[in-house]
Amino acid sequence: MKIHEYQAKEILKAFNVPVPNGGVATTPEEAEAIAKDLGGTTVVKAQIHAGGRGKGGGIKLVQNPKEARVAASDIIGMDLVTHQTGPEGQKVKQVWVEEATDIDRELYLGIVLDRSQSRLTIMASQAGGIDIEEVAASTPEKILKVAIHPGIGLQSFQARRLALALGLEGDQIRQGVAFITALYNAFIATDCSLAEINPLVVSKDGNLLALDAKMNFDDNALYRHADIQELRDTDEEDALEVEASEFDLNSIKLDGEVGCMVNGAGLAMATMDIVKHAGSSPANFLDVGGGTNVERVKNAFRILMSDGDVKAVLINIFGGIVRCDRVAEGVVQALSDLTVNIPIVIRLQGTNAKEGVQILQNSDLEFTVALGLKEAAEAVVEAVKGAA
Repeated sequence: MKIHEYQAKEILKAFNVPVPNGGVATTPEEAEAIAKDLGGTTVVKAQIHAGGRGKGGGIKLVQNPKEARVAASDIIGMDLVTHQTGPEGQKVKQVWVEEATDIDRELYLGIVLDRSQSRLTIMASQAGGIDIEEVAASTPEKILKVAIHPGIGLQSFQARRLALALGLEGDQIRQGVAFITALYNAFIATDCSLAEINPLVVSKDGNLLALDAKMNFDDNALYRHADIQELRDTDEEDALEVEASEFDLNSIKLDGEVGCMVNGAGLAMATMDIVKHAGSSPANFLDVGGGTNVERVKNAFRILMSDGDVKAVLINIFGGIVRCDRVAEGVVQALSDLTVNIPIVIRLQGTNAKEGVQILQNSDLEFTVALGLKEAAEAVVEAVKGAA
């Protein structure tokens, strides 16, 4: 789960991570009032779940409350386009107004799970304030990575090593160790999946400050954090993904034409790969899970049919825990209840697969039953071409 910058800063502040003072506004009048309370120069920042806001015109430096009101008026309601939103952009509904910082240096600090090592890894770089992905690709030597042992956690010597890698000197080293430790503690306590400070700035007076903050959380651990669940902004998420989550379905919108309904994340990835190999692209990642039943399949199918980009559907089920006959019953019921005018290819293997195929063949509905995954992928791609 993602949250907004201002929400991340509120969490970090509670763990003693230094952040600029500020307030969130949903109207230009509120932005003006916040700027007045802060006094002096302020920054008005669009709040959306995407990076690159400054390049898209979503961050403005203003000199007084009146300018803050004008800036907020320009930003609130705009469709902000960044490299992470896609060409359609994301509508801005609120801004974060914070005190301006006199910046001396911009650095980078982030924590993420390195799955290749099964350890949390802290990354630090003096090349902050720009796209860290570009730095990692072109000059990886500029990024120091420190893996944290899960049994003993972050050690003081590791935090000091990271602070030195950031080029900090004198009292800044002490501040850096405290900053890194506080960020790590926040990450662990809230079950983060990502915590990123870019830029971490050194101000002209020598203090460290989280000028921007991004935090993502492990969905599987949210049951332990009711307060964080309340921070979810479904307006920032794809509508079909939100609907899928309400039925405990794992769905991610993609930009292809083949709607995929699969049970199990690994099989879903393999299905998307073979669709691509056969000559088309998946329109989604939709995992109905191991506890699939008729109602679950119906909901999944209805979500697929709600996606206007889907020109054909591939249902690929391997019956282990789930029974293929139940999936077939769900498909038949879903097709009977919904208006479906696109081709459907179904491949069933595993528990009660023969019974499932018989249910499909005995129905009066039109679809293609494939025996193998290669055959299914080729059939659905041909169906897409025919629909086009």
